[in-house]
Amino acid sequence: MSRPIVFVTGNAKKLEEFVAILGNNFPRTIKSKKIDLPEYQGDIDDICRNKCRIAADLIKGPVIIEDTCLCFNAMKGLPGPYIKWFLDKLGPEGLHQMLHGWEDKTAEAVCTFAYCAGEPEDPVLLFQGRTQGIIVSPRGSRDFGWDPCFQPLGYEKTYAELPKEEKNKISHRRKALEKLKDYFMKDVQS
Repeated sequence: MSRPIVFVTGNAKKLEEFVAILGNNFPRTIKSKKIDLPEYQGDIDDICRNKCRIAADLIKGPVIIEDTCLCFNAMKGLPGPYIKWFLDKLGPEGLHQMLHGWEDKTAEAVCTFAYCAGEPEDPVLLFQGRTQGIIVSPRGSRDFGWDPCFQPLGYEKTYAELPKEEKNKISHRRKALEKLKDYFMKDVQS
């Protein structure tokens, strides 16, 4: 019997989306646990690998961590993995105002899930999803991060204005989770 995988998050909204997107046919049991992991600096992949390795060492078993970035094309990818701190200090309005003076308001939402089976020799696997959009003046519910100022391309509504089911069909998190789910489903089908 496989050990449950611990999804390391203290964010109830992330957990809610994670469970909703994975659905009922995921072949492994998922538990969640809040752990304060170090906030690494660097590129997205390195940050995720380092966080996942630390989490696996702490849990002493299989773990999944997630890192979400919001990358402004005009700023060559910033704030990127540092979006949490920018959002904390500036809020959605400030994120929108950061692009004042730039013609290019496009952005990329990036979600990376990292998985490690838990042993020191086990590799950290990355599953990444990306959604293109534009940064707009905040609209919609303010209960989930930068959703009010990110409008996915091809839509007239921000993530925050979209019904949850609709957002979960097109989001960067969905794209990353589909890759993670495919990985585990192949394991079951073998």
